[in-house]
Amino acid sequence: MDLCPCGSSRPYAECCGPVIARQRTATTAEELMRSRYSAYVKKEIGWLLASLHPDHRSDFDEASSRAWADRATWHGIEIVNSVKGGPDDTEGQVEFAVSFTENGTTQEHRELSSFEKKGGAWYFTNGKNLPPRPVTRSAPKVGRNDPCPCGSGKKYKKCCG
Repeated sequence: MDLCPCGSSRPYAECCGPVIARQRTATTAEELMRSRYSAYVKKEIGWLLASLHPDHRSDFDEASSRAWADRATWHGIEIVNSVKGGPDDTEGQVEFAVSFTENGTTQEHRELSSFEKKGGAWYFTNGKNLPPRPVTRSAPKVGRNDPCPCGSGKKYKKCCG
């Protein structure tokens, strides 16, 4: 079974596949966002243009979008937050984070995307890049002269530090 790259745990043929193939429209802004991510993974660059709002298509760079899709290894999308963008709305925003590897370096792209519903179909209008997430520690910071957490009995600076 070919799972959908969007993270829904559903088969691609029942999830983003029909949206990308234009067999049905996305019912929410988030569903459209997930289909756009899946289009990068599946290298369906035509869908990126088709799902872009008609007023913004003149800025679309198909060659660079295709190049990015081709050279990246995609690891997943996380929807951080959705504001409006439901079936009865005409506007919506989706904040998301995408993890990928490019040129041997794993990276994260964070964005706040805006969507507009026109003629019963959702369209991507624009996106604002967001800064990387701050690093949070799960354990307290170990000082240079503290005992090493590995249990060796040495000071951290003389062991694992």
